[in-house]
Amino acid sequence: MSKQGFTTGIVHGDRISGTEHGGVRQPIHTSVQYGFERVEDLIGVFQGTKKGGFNYARQGTPTTAALERKITGLEEGAGTICFGTGMAAITATFLTLLRAGDHLVSSRYVFGNTNSLFGTLRTLGVEVTTVDACDVENVKSAIRPNTRMVFVETIANPGTQIPDLQGIGAVCRERGIAYVVDNTITSPALFKPKAVGASLVINSLTKTIAGHGAALGGAVTDTGLFDWSAYPNIADEYRRSAGKDQGLLQIRKKGLRDMGAALSSEQAHAIAMGAETLALRVKQSSDNALALAQFLEGHEAVGKVFYPGLKSHPQYEIAQALFKGASWLLSFELLDAERMIDVVNALELPIKATGLGDTRTLIIPVAPTIFFEAGAQTRKAMGISDGMLRLSAGIEDIDDLIADFSQALKLAA
Repeated sequence: MSKQGFTTGIVHGDRISGTEHGGVRQPIHTSVQYGFERVEDLIGVFQGTKKGGFNYARQGTPTTAALERKITGLEEGAGTICFGTGMAAITATFLTLLRAGDHLVSSRYVFGNTNSLFGTLRTLGVEVTTVDACDVENVKSAIRPNTRMVFVETIANPGTQIPDLQGIGAVCRERGIAYVVDNTITSPALFKPKAVGASLVINSLTKTIAGHGAALGGAVTDTGLFDWSAYPNIADEYRRSAGKDQGLLQIRKKGLRDMGAALSSEQAHAIAMGAETLALRVKQSSDNALALAQFLEGHEAVGKVFYPGLKSHPQYEIAQALFKGASWLLSFELLDAERMIDVVNALELPIKATGLGDTRTLIIPVAPTIFFEAGAQTRKAMGISDGMLRLSAGIEDIDDLIADFSQALKLAA
């Protein structure tokens, strides 16, 4: 069959690759153990000489494997590993590919839990330097002889800063450094990090790809661009595989087998179903976010709006050049920060909750919740004020959302 469009490939992928009894989707495989007629085949699965087999659900099931094929196709990668959460995917990537004495360079504008994870890495002997990655020169200046990896998010949560994705990719390629890009906010519907030279792509499947706030999951996709045979931290037992496979193999063996961060078949099935409407949801939620950002930017009670789809955004040109849309994430500040709680409580449609990428609009005050543990100094460095509100736009009718914000903002006007 000729190359298919984005949504067609997701919707018909299972059926075309083959399912039991003619089902249009892969079934949910709940077995933990997988038996073999010949013990030689069982040995082959353990040693990696038999492809496509399963031995124990902690390392994958037919259902999670089907989802991995979907994500690989979406990111145009060489292979994918799914995990129980997005943080499990990030943690497994760092802990399996970095060692004590290594150096990681990261954008300082990252998800709060990722920032917290950097603290854990430091206690394990991994040096971490965070910089303003919107300027590639800051990344260049931070690189040392022991730098093994550079990590960025496509659009930062919650401040919506966009790194110099292309420039950083060129630097990493030139210096042989693994380039890890978290694509959660944009998702492959809006952007494929492979286009800027990413080595590995992280997706919190919970958010944009699953999209309904009903399933936890994460994924690491190898783009096939990085030569893992030249990477110094690959264990000897995985050097027997082809160079292009070594990085992902080590992440699977250490991150799933040893650390146990497995995705269940039930959750994988829910994520795969949610992914079928990915492009449709992202378009609607991105359109809603842009309309809300424009409304808020023009409102007398609002001081600042942070959204890459606005011409006032510092990285507007990058967003226009690289992304098919500016995503569902936006943040804003009221002129009178003391009215923040009153305004949020007056909103009727947005749900006062943490989480992102849902079909429903979600809102949360950032400083006292998801970035409270980071501390005031870190929040200041990340551009997070005490009055910042983060919004994850859903797929509701935009007139209803604007009407709701209009009535709530009267309290702060």
